[in-house]
This record gives sequence, C-alpha cells and structure tokens, in this order.
Amino acid sequence: MTVVIGVHRSNPSLYHLSRLGYAEEELAALGETVTWHPYTDGVRTGALLAEGTIDFGGTGSTPPITAQAAGHDIVYTAVSAPRPDHGALLVPEDSPVRTVADLKGGTVHLAVGSWQTHLVAKALDDAGLSYTTDITPVRGNSGSEEKLRSGAIAAWVAQGAELVAARRAGGLRTLIRTGEVISDRSVFFTRRDLAEQRPEVVEALTRALRRADAWAAAHPREAAETAAADQGGTVDDWETALRALPWEIEEVTEAFIAEQQLAADVFHRTSFIERAVTVADALPRKA
Repeated sequence: MTVVIGVHRSNPSLYHLSRLGYAEEELAALGETVTWHPYTDGVRTGALLAEGTIDFGGTGSTPPITAQAAGHDIVYTAVSAPRPDHGALLVPEDSPVRTVADLKGGTVHLAVGSWQTHLVAKALDDAGLSYTTDITPVRGNSGSEEKLRSGAIAAWVAQGAELVAARRAGGLRTLIRTGEVISDRSVFFTRRDLAEQRPEVVEALTRALRRADAWAAAHPREAAETAAADQGGTVDDWETALRALPWEIEEVTEAFIAEQQLAADVFHRTSFIERAVTVADALPRKA
C-alpha cells in the first residue's frame, strides 16, 4: 500500500514532516510506502480524502467540521496542543473598534473556511452577533494588511510570520488574541476505512508527526530558514512564530470534541454550514 499524505503550508507539522523522512521510516516498518500530495488550500482536505486523492491530512479546526457537513465520513486521529498565540484579529491602533461588538457592519479579512472562521464566528457569537449577517467576511490576500492600515477594512486575522511582521511594523492593535476564544489546534484526520481497517498505519503516522514536532521544537532556526525560503518573509519573523507553537501532538479528547461541537453549532446556527453536524460521529467506532 502507498499512503498518500496531503500537505499544505498552513499545517506546520505536516509541512515539516514532508521534508524530514519520518513518515517514510515509520511506514517502511509496516511494509508501506509514502507519497506526498501538495495542495494550497486546507479547506479542500475533506473532499480530497473523500475522493481518494489523499489518505491522510491535517488542518485547523474548521475544515473537518465542514467536511462532515458535506457528508464526508472522516475520522479524527490526533490533534496538536492548543496554539493560543498562533494568530490574532488585528485592527488599526487608532480604530474606533474597541470590542468585538464594534465590528458590526464591518468587513473582516480572514482565511475563510480555515480555523480563522472558527475564531471570528465564535467571538461574534459570544458577543451576540452573527458571522454571516453582522459582518462581511472576505478571504484575505497579500493586500489585507495594507487595506487594514488604510482603513478600507475593519479587521484582519493574521497568523504565523505574517502576524509577527505586522506587529513589528507597529500601528496595529490586537482586538482578539486567539487563545481568549478558541484553543486553535492543528487537527489530523483520515477516511474511516483507513482508520478502522489499518489502525497501525494511523499509529505510525502519529508517531511520525510527534518526531517531526520534536525536530521543529529542537531546531527552530533551521525550520524558520526552510519556511522563509519557501513561503517568503524573514527568517527572524518565522523563528519567532515557530517558537510560539507548542510542537506537541495529543490524543483526541472529549474536551476537544466538545469544543468542535460548539463550533459546529455556531456554524449551523449562522448558516455557514447547511446542516447540523454531530462531531462525535467522526470518532472511530467501538468494536
């Protein structure tokens, strides 16, 4: 069997794992091989699993929920430790926006469909507002920071080295620190057939992820050099961002499932997803 692992820039654990050879080593012990399927948008992970393009993937918290809502039979395999400082919702320093409620009627740039949607939707819901009716969410791009600074948009969710660079430049204020609203974990998942018929493969991939995270934690400068060369930005900004990550892979817990369910309920209530989702359905079935 050849296990196809999806990899995109927004999942740091898989990003570095794809360059380290640990997945290949762990699966070779089972007589299996590995290929990597690069793609640009983690939102597509559920669909790629369902159509058989990949066998295993990782994203933030939102894509597995939207995958379930689309009818894809996924299974959670592992999660990262919480990443409270991975990202933040920024506003201009002199903005009249002082609370989340002040965003009503404004335009917010974010990676729509990613963990950033979870962050913004939950923060708005906590303030009695709706993600789909009280703000205009727009997919962010390379011009988002400039638009924020010019006042063309009300707020922008930044993450990683981009967030570090924006803060270093000054003139912006953190309206929401991610850890104040959600745990923001990396989430790893697969198709049910692989999870239940080949659990040893999932276990091997989880071991590989733990090895990759341990490497990144021990070699932040080298990891930053790799990311900067491939994705842009400065090595120093990347190192600051990578040092802020926990680099720890954990089991899927009841607390994580409960947080995902809260997110799914907010998404359904605000019509971000069209049907209700029972997050616990994405756990392995008991024998």
